[in-house]
Amino acid sequence: MDFAELVRKRYSVRAYKPDPVPEPVLARVLEAGRLAPTAANRQPFRILVIRTAGRQEELARMYHRPWFSQAPLVLGVCSVPAEAWVRRDGKSYADVDAAIVMDHLVLAAASEGLGTCWVGAFDPPAVREVLGLPSGVEPVAFTPLGYADDKASEKKRKPLEELLRRERWT
Repeated sequence: MDFAELVRKRYSVRAYKPDPVPEPVLARVLEAGRLAPTAANRQPFRILVIRTAGRQEELARMYHRPWFSQAPLVLGVCSVPAEAWVRRDGKSYADVDAAIVMDHLVLAAASEGLGTCWVGAFDPPAVREVLGLPSGVEPVAFTPLGYADDKASEKKRKPLEELLRRERWT
């Protein structure tokens, strides 16, 4: 599948089969995250691989939707702000870099026939407790990772003309 087709086909999966993700497939998805570009190549992120079996109640504290722990795995991307590149005006790129990593993970997963759903509406204190995150590590995004047990619906996106500016804002 070429990249344009991959981008068109990838969707937010909200029902997963219990089938395990083979280790070589998981390794390829994780490698895509590792290779993601980051500001000044600082790589201020960590990827958490969380097996869901027997942890549904615990994971529900992080995010309450049942499908979140229905897949065999959940991937989490955390930033490590102390390792991030910071622009001269003080803007840290830690969260930007983590978001790029998550995007690489979900696209790689789709190319492997796996489903994902980017989750940002998690409970940060619960995440810290459940996953034992140390201070200085910030959870940015999570996704279930598994084989879809639903079908994609039509993507609703604004027209490009509404989103695009050329040369200047106005």
